[in-house]
Amino acid sequence: MGAITAAGGLHQYQLRLHAEYGPVVRFQLPGTATAVSVADPVLLEATAHLNERPDQLFEFLAPLCEAGNLQVIPAAEHTPWRRLLLSVFAGRPSHERHFAAFAALTTELADGWAAHAAAEPVELQKDLTALTLRMICEYALGGSAAADPDSVITAFEDVLTEYLGRLYEAPVPGTQEERAARAEDALAHLRATVDRVVAAHRSDGRTDRSDLIGALVEAGAEPARIRDTVMVTMLAAHHTTGVAVSWTLHLLARHPDVAARVTGELDRVLGERAVPDYPDLRRLTYLDMVLKESMRLYPPGPYGARETTDALTVGDYEIPAGATVFYPFWAVHMNPEHWPEPERFDPERFTPEETAKRPRLAHIPFGIGPRSCEGANLAVAEAQLVLAVLLKRFRFRPVPGHEVVPVERFVLWAADDIRMLVSPRAPA
Repeated sequence: MGAITAAGGLHQYQLRLHAEYGPVVRFQLPGTATAVSVADPVLLEATAHLNERPDQLFEFLAPLCEAGNLQVIPAAEHTPWRRLLLSVFAGRPSHERHFAAFAALTTELADGWAAHAAAEPVELQKDLTALTLRMICEYALGGSAAADPDSVITAFEDVLTEYLGRLYEAPVPGTQEERAARAEDALAHLRATVDRVVAAHRSDGRTDRSDLIGALVEAGAEPARIRDTVMVTMLAAHHTTGVAVSWTLHLLARHPDVAARVTGELDRVLGERAVPDYPDLRRLTYLDMVLKESMRLYPPGPYGARETTDALTVGDYEIPAGATVFYPFWAVHMNPEHWPEPERFDPERFTPEETAKRPRLAHIPFGIGPRSCEGANLAVAEAQLVLAVLLKRFRFRPVPGHEVVPVERFVLWAADDIRMLVSPRAPA
């Protein structure tokens, strides 16, 4: 573990391992008998079918779940649950149903920035993860059903502070007993809120499958499984989307030529409108390329992991049963064989012509296989909307002297946030 800590985290350690030893590396990791990292997208194909996750790596999430840790439930149970979630998250009706509410929340944040933009820098990660948590609360709980969204957000942040603080041994205010009691009270509040929303669905007979809780109720899911699903959805969605937008704005602020091309596209597509409609997202092709390149350089989740149930052949390598196979997303995205000058920010890598030249798994910000992110399409729509609204209204400039250092805190975080000077753009 000392070598991983010295490298700055597992994501950095994997980069160094693959740079020195090649595409497939076996390494030591506490709690695993055999740990193997695969950074070549062609070789990853041999692992794409794996549908079990190593329990020990997701043990910190167990206290959030009452019906079994949803991140590591067995494949036979996971497959129908995943199919149900995809029917909600991946579909256009679900996105369109919530789009106006997402746009209103983003506009509210932008109005707040406009009110004090000249006074002090904004902290992108802090503000944008708060925004995307509000968005996922709206999505998972429903705007009218969550009567007090601020209390839900506060409770969820209390839960995250406690359990992620344990995972990363981060300093958290209060004694261990006080923290545990606060987290327990927060969990109880969140579960009671979900129960109220479920009761509302059942009392008025709502069965809209574009609504998360409605789909779970219609499918006959037990109350504990519904609560767990909402909790894990909130956890997975709010950090990842918020940091993806933060890293994108960070890159655009350092590449004003790319930022100018993005804002030019926004002005062409939206005209004088400050907010896109849902169909506009398909026309923002360059913005989509920028987001993809940002998630290549700064994947929100820097790695994933699976467990082999049988021995597995990966190219010239034999991986035994019971091994932990790591998907080092960052190392895959920095593989120079498929990404020339990998550290360079270049959205042109994602033209259709360039994309067609690369292996399917060369770009995997949302994971691969049957445990990949069910909410990937929703996350992209949210990120595109937030970027469109903010870039239409503001110019972003780095705070002089502020160093941005990526660290792994469940997601790829910036150690001291990403501070940005924000100023209004001239009208189109």
